[in-house]
Amino acid sequence: MADPRSRREFMGLTVAGAAGAFAPSLLGASSALQGFAASAAIDPELVVVNAKVFTMERAQPVAQAFAVSAGRFVAIGTSAEMRSLVGKRTQIIDAKGMSIVPGFIDTHNHAGGTTLLYEVLVGNPFEVEFVTIASIVEKLRVRARETPPGTWVSGYFHDDTKLTDKRLITMQDLDQVSTEHPVVVRHRGGHTAFYNSKAFELAKVTKDTLAPAGGTFDKNSAGELSGRVTDRAMGMLNAAGKRPEFSDADRDKRERDGVAHISKQFARYGLTTVHHEGGDLAAMQDVRARGELRHRINYEASGRALEAMIANGIKSGFGDDWIRFGATSEHTVDGSFSERTMALSTPYPGTTYKGNVTETQAELDAWVERVHRAGIQVNCHANGDVAIDMYLTAFERALAKVPRADARPKITHCTLVNDDLVRRMKALDAIPAMFTTYAYYNTDKFPFYGEAMMQHCMAFRTLLDAGVHATAGSDFSPGPFAPLMGIQGMVTRTGWDGTSWGVNQRISVDEAIRVNTLNGAYASHEEHSKGSIAVGKLADFVMLAEDPHTVKAETIKDIAIVRTVVGGTTMYEG
Repeated sequence: MADPRSRREFMGLTVAGAAGAFAPSLLGASSALQGFAASAAIDPELVVVNAKVFTMERAQPVAQAFAVSAGRFVAIGTSAEMRSLVGKRTQIIDAKGMSIVPGFIDTHNHAGGTTLLYEVLVGNPFEVEFVTIASIVEKLRVRARETPPGTWVSGYFHDDTKLTDKRLITMQDLDQVSTEHPVVVRHRGGHTAFYNSKAFELAKVTKDTLAPAGGTFDKNSAGELSGRVTDRAMGMLNAAGKRPEFSDADRDKRERDGVAHISKQFARYGLTTVHHEGGDLAAMQDVRARGELRHRINYEASGRALEAMIANGIKSGFGDDWIRFGATSEHTVDGSFSERTMALSTPYPGTTYKGNVTETQAELDAWVERVHRAGIQVNCHANGDVAIDMYLTAFERALAKVPRADARPKITHCTLVNDDLVRRMKALDAIPAMFTTYAYYNTDKFPFYGEAMMQHCMAFRTLLDAGVHATAGSDFSPGPFAPLMGIQGMVTRTGWDGTSWGVNQRISVDEAIRVNTLNGAYASHEEHSKGSIAVGKLADFVMLAEDPHTVKAETIKDIAIVRTVVGGTTMYEG
């Protein structure tokens, strides 16, 4: 029976295999390379020359050029060697001395493209920008005028420390938007929100209402509701009032447009793979089918999607190189770092508050064991040391009952660690998906924790030294997702305001690039197919206008993305 694969597919496999076998010669003697090329076994679609290629491969960390065929790297070496492979169909890119790194991988992103397109944005999603409370009120007033009374008016991407007013938004501020609509301003961190009096009225919440476990209704100095609500308590308010309604067709269009829009933004910043926290899987497939998907998706399921995986025996890794099921979406164990609700073993400096644990150990144990038994990579949101301890305990118990090699439990955020937690993480080969842009973007929140605690937060140095595969998880929308901003923060530990915190956790530029590339691939068991520039791997790479190793460290975030390439195809060109 004939092989059902096309000749192109067969040749693509042959090229990668042959190139892998000849790799030592390709990187060494030119005569061996020329003999290989003469055999016509390699016919690249793309050759990149005159570059400074940081491969992230320890055996050949830097090269000048490479060739791509059938979406994969098939040869790496000198510019002269790669030029010898050029055929009639080959596109040649002269990098003119610019730097090339593997495509960046974001291991934790909420990918809210629909929000970016259609909702009221009261803060800057991508950069540090200060706004006024008055500007937020005015933007929401505009939306309220076109919204039926009783229907929610919502603002997104609020950052409480990026206000020129130097105070929190209050219920009274939001009453200026409307007293006929429930109004909410959602903190970009996702664990707190600010509501007007109509929202509390519809939810029947008063100053005497007890908040559910794992949440708070904050009060002002007079003992009255301030408008700020945290974690589990937000559900009581969000359940009240009416939401804008859309037809099925409109909803589907919004989701498709949102995926296409965020994909363009990812490519613009050099991201070639993103771990999506849920989202509309059908929309992702539709956008891919119409040729508008510019990044690879590692889909992290929750809710009905996760239940369907468990019920139908779908395990992590099912899919292809463009859309595949990864770990679960983050299962929340505690609160937020940026909003100061994460669960700590010691009180926040100057208070008696230790943050919010959002479920019991028994509940967590049961959930982790069920997912682990199903062959799905477990992923929990655990910021504070208390929550990380709870999660590690739950996974250790699950692994004892259901042994499985190479499970790689994922810890989303993994912000505050200690020596014992690091030891246990290493023993489990746990994968921390840690904040990266926070070290630049959120230094205005670090005083809430203090220098002593910040020396153990976002502890890249500690974890890398221990042999833990720390990865870059921007947590967009809570944090900007620009990888170069993240790399700058990881290297300098200095923020937009010029302050430096926890400098003991600084890492080198090369280490920071690895965290954002090869370690990201390791997080999803894909280190053999992506994350570095190596023969046989997917041809995902980013061309940078300057070398992040040689520019001033405090300017890394400003390096221009010249070209983002996924599978040998240019997805963004600056």
